[in-house]
Amino acid sequence: MHLFATHFGTYEVGFGANGKPLLMPFRHDPDPSEMGLGYLALADHPERIRAPMVRRSWLENGPLAGMGVGRGREEFVAVDWDAAAGLVADELRRVRSTYGNQAIFGGSYGWASAGRFHHAQSQLKRLLNLAGGFTSSVNSYSYGAAGVLLPHILGSDYKDACDTAPSWNDIAENCELLVGFGGFRLTNAQVEAGGTGSHRAGEWLRRCQERGVRIVVFSPTASDAPPGPNVRHIPLRPNTDVAVMIGMCHTLLDEGLFDCEFLKRCTTGFGEFESYLIGEKDGIAKDAAWASAISGVPADTIIEIAEDLHDYRSLINVAWSLQRARFGEQPFWGAIALASMTGHVGRKGCGFAFGLTAVNSVGQPVRRLKGPAFDQGKNPVRHFIPVARITELLENPGGRIDYDGRVLGLPDIRLLWWAGGNPFHHHQDLNRLAEAFRRPETVIVTENMWTATAKMADIVLPSAFPFERDDVVASSRDNWLVYSRRVMEPPEGVLADHEAYCLIADKLGCCEAFDENRCIDDWLAHIYEGYRERYPELPDFPSFRSRGFAVLDEGEEAPAPADHFQSFRDNPKAVPLKTPSGRIEIASGTIGSFGYPDIGRHPAWMEPEEWLGAPLASQYRFHLLSPQPAYRLHGQLEYGPASQGAKLKGCERVTLSPLDAKELAVEDGDLCELYNERGRVIAAVTIDEGVMPGVAVLPTGGWFRPDGDGVDHGGNPNTLTPITAASRLSQATAPNSCLASIRAWRGPGPEQQHEDLMHGPD
Repeated sequence: MHLFATHFGTYEVGFGANGKPLLMPFRHDPDPSEMGLGYLALADHPERIRAPMVRRSWLENGPLAGMGVGRGREEFVAVDWDAAAGLVADELRRVRSTYGNQAIFGGSYGWASAGRFHHAQSQLKRLLNLAGGFTSSVNSYSYGAAGVLLPHILGSDYKDACDTAPSWNDIAENCELLVGFGGFRLTNAQVEAGGTGSHRAGEWLRRCQERGVRIVVFSPTASDAPPGPNVRHIPLRPNTDVAVMIGMCHTLLDEGLFDCEFLKRCTTGFGEFESYLIGEKDGIAKDAAWASAISGVPADTIIEIAEDLHDYRSLINVAWSLQRARFGEQPFWGAIALASMTGHVGRKGCGFAFGLTAVNSVGQPVRRLKGPAFDQGKNPVRHFIPVARITELLENPGGRIDYDGRVLGLPDIRLLWWAGGNPFHHHQDLNRLAEAFRRPETVIVTENMWTATAKMADIVLPSAFPFERDDVVASSRDNWLVYSRRVMEPPEGVLADHEAYCLIADKLGCCEAFDENRCIDDWLAHIYEGYRERYPELPDFPSFRSRGFAVLDEGEEAPAPADHFQSFRDNPKAVPLKTPSGRIEIASGTIGSFGYPDIGRHPAWMEPEEWLGAPLASQYRFHLLSPQPAYRLHGQLEYGPASQGAKLKGCERVTLSPLDAKELAVEDGDLCELYNERGRVIAAVTIDEGVMPGVAVLPTGGWFRPDGDGVDHGGNPNTLTPITAASRLSQATAPNSCLASIRAWRGPGPEQQHEDLMHGPD
């Protein structure tokens, strides 16, 4: 079977009446994603990069002339691959000999390809490590705050997003009440890092409803609540979820409904948290009325749901979006405290979960494929940053930042190489990022289309699309392996990353170490055999390649679900957590010892600088939320048919309540301008009565396309979002704490400016 596998699922390859290849849903996928069906349309897109390109003044005058002033503003000159490889190799040598390898930053993210071999950051980092190393990054934009917090609270076994959630079959069989803070966006569940052959999250959620599980969703938008029976949506002001949780904790305490025995055996620090709840130090009881004043949720509702969490077998789910905010650690910590007070932690299908439906794999009752990848080698350079601090790194050479109990030095970055990602999609305060990008002496970008990041480069290396190469596709959180076979050849002059980096490695004298004298087919067989060593029941490589896929436990009943906290609950002394106390840390002495002013020893309500209750809201009265898009993967497939077809008048859609639209004198389909001190964005209005007044929803993924006045016509919300970290503990991204104003747009829209704005460099 000829298959093409992506982060949004697996597709069968066929041919249309015109003889051209086309993608069709995978016959074994019960809920295939439509967004990838038009992927092949990008092959011939006008924005495709078809040759190595070099910014003219950099090529003619060298990296030190102008120091990046013309970056993003000048034309590019096409060169051949031999010249491009020589320029890159020479620049790597110059920078490492003059400044040291810590002056090289390897900026790379994992979403460019679902393949285990053609994995953008693995390929780039292997090359840079062989060249002496580079300054790297840790954590992710998706789960950065939680990934740093949870090892302190639950232990190192629970750092990954999938490691806390009960399995869906346990939830369906045992849970009676599922309370979701942030909701369940089923379009997010169409995505999986590493791909999948079977989208099941929506099906499992429906099964829960069919079995009578009651679902309560706290969210500013009703669309975050799933369709179907037994669902109740409760609106609340953005960023106030932890206040509601704390108000519920006070209710359980005040009414004597908390599980004292579980708290004593399985947690530490509850006494400190209890003191906070009753207001011993500040004189403020954190009761339901207090939480209501902050969140807008009626106090009676907070009390009702708190009592239900105690009375019914319950599970509290927190969406990943809540930790992408100022003090984003707090809702996760608060959910752990609340679930611990109910006493349901460690009971099958109950307790707490993080990210059910955030991606397909969370909660899936499958045996996971823990397999090999393309070996990156060892990085000799010790310097690193949290991934969301790239702007500060470039702005402040020689500076320092706090991070997870340490102080990180910021090297002076002279060469920046980005592959497999588009920071001008997922980073914050894009105008500030653009200025920071002009500071290094050289910026190299490996990319297949003229993204905003590619346009900010000095050297652009064109990359083949995933459908233009063979690969083994697998997710470490799933049970599917797919042989993703090339659908078409890349255009002449375009290479896969591995082929391009072999040319550069040859110039650096490390080609044999880089490719180990293996052709790509040899690499794919080698990677697959690494899976077979761990899972001998898998078919041999020729059989796998011929069939197109392999599945662990195919045709069998789902394996026994993971024992999340059950053994610990039964005997915490015999099966302790990997925390200082061996128990759940409702109060963390370790975090408290860091002395950070923006995170304390226990869960707490901390008022963001930008939320609807802040003084700044009198100037910027809309809280801007930027969820993941429904018609593309982050910024990928922005120029695909699904994403382009979802636009209105060529614009991204911003969703407003009817009340706000009336006050702004805009109607459905009108263009409007969102603005604050960081930037200006054009979007088309969509009116939805399910959106809370004072809230604007503009999904991420529109490509940053500022005009001459700095107005972004690409509709990217990160033009407006602040670069402020969630906290000093995690230094994670916080885009969902953002205030903006909105007004009707009277200027030309993207349809009129299409030629100017969409035209790539010459």
